[in-house]
Amino acid sequence: MTTILFVCVHNAGRSQLAAGLAAARAGVDVVIASAGTDPDDAVSATVLASLAELGIDRSAEVPRRLTPELAAEADVLVALKPGLDLPAHPRVETWPLPDPAAWDVDGVRPLRDHIDGLVADLLRRQSVAPVGSVRRD
Repeated sequence: MTTILFVCVHNAGRSQLAAGLAAARAGVDVVIASAGTDPDDAVSATVLASLAELGIDRSAEVPRRLTPELAAEADVLVALKPGLDLPAHPRVETWPLPDPAAWDVDGVRPLRDHIDGLVADLLRRQSVAPVGSVRRD
């Protein structure tokens, strides 16, 4: 079983996009989680709408704080912003991505699609055969 943890600051935007896309692509042998170093109270409505366009429902997600214990459970920790204060971890990838906090859905779509490509590549490198794909209308 492979566990991938996506981390950003607020666990409301980038990490939720990545986790939603990864969960849609990954099989049952992969655990997908997300967290933030300073979590917001709720996931961005714009991010939720962007994922919903692809048939991905993350509306039940609640941002959570990154802890050393949560990080220790991950095989791979993916930081979605450089310079995050992360617990020590043997395998960290950093994807320098902009913060979509003030963006509308039209603005988020290209970021979402870019993250989807990064997620697909990560799953391939983890030798995870994607069982799902992200629906594109």
